Amino acid sequence: MNIVFMGTPDFAVASLDRLIKDGHNISAVFTKVDMPRGRKMIMTPPEVKVFAQSKGLTVYQPSTLRDEEVVNTIRSLNPDVIVVVAYGKLLPREVLEIPTMGCINLHGSLLPKYRGAAPIQWTVLNGDKVGGATTMYMNEGLDTGDMILKFETEVGENETSGELFDRLAIEGADLLSKTLDLIAEGKAERTPQNEEEATYASMLDKSMCIIDWTKSCDEVHNLVRGLNPWPVALTTLGGKRIKVISTRKSKLSGRPGQVVSVTPLTVACGDGSVEILTLQPEGKKPMDSKSFLMGHRLDNTDFFGK
Repeated sequence: MNIVFMGTPDFAVASLDRLIKDGHNISAVFTKVDMPRGRKMIMTPPEVKVFAQSKGLTVYQPSTLRDEEVVNTIRSLNPDVIVVVAYGKLLPREVLEIPTMGCINLHGSLLPKYRGAAPIQWTVLNGDKVGGATTMYMNEGLDTGDMILKFETEVGENETSGELFDRLAIEGADLLSKTLDLIAEGKAERTPQNEEEATYASMLDKSMCIIDWTKSCDEVHNLVRGLNPWPVALTTLGGKRIKVISTRKSKLSGRPGQVVSVTPLTVACGDGSVEILTLQPEGKKPMDSKSFLMGHRLDNTDFFGK
């Protein structure tokens, strides 16, 4: 197939790599513009751009797909299919109508659940036992098109968003490969989404990071692993900020935020408690809780969140 690929983050790299290995002709790659990142705000290209250029592919980075010149460029590429994986932009009707076999999207959830920007993170934040990926024909809505294939996978109790993200990138690429085979054979069936079951997965932001220790241990643990690797859960101890990177649920109990054990470091929640496995004190590098306790004498009179 002659394919125009659209994607931006590392999640999309596995899919692009798989399409190349499957022998498809990637006539061009569209990705978002370079953005400043890190403390020094250095202009950084998207992971898809870096990978595409390493493979000698033509890369476009338009600020919008609604520009007539951009639409004409895509039209001139004469794609059989446009494949979209975590691109970050909606495709206008003019673009959707270009490929002869349609525009296909790989989405990191079991649609219609978790439409939107952060489906994998919300799968973990909500403590779902099962996650997955869906391929679909695109329309003008936000992840509202007819579904083609789905892949389901169990989500581990301690699995982070980053870990699930990495797994679904590979498994999603495989799902996309199978989907394109069906399309080429004319066997890709359409299954409309049930709008009554639709939910929205909004983008993450730093306002969600503060741990509320009055919540249950399930909720606190899910927040920590759901915000790992970004933007990372936060709390305070002695008025200083601490990033909580990884935890594990515990059955010990106490007052919310109370240190109920230091072997291992365990903090009480509204119901149950969590063991803090990895944390990052303000101005320090990430460390395990044992290393942290070497420089902090804590007992049950100490409270996190204060």
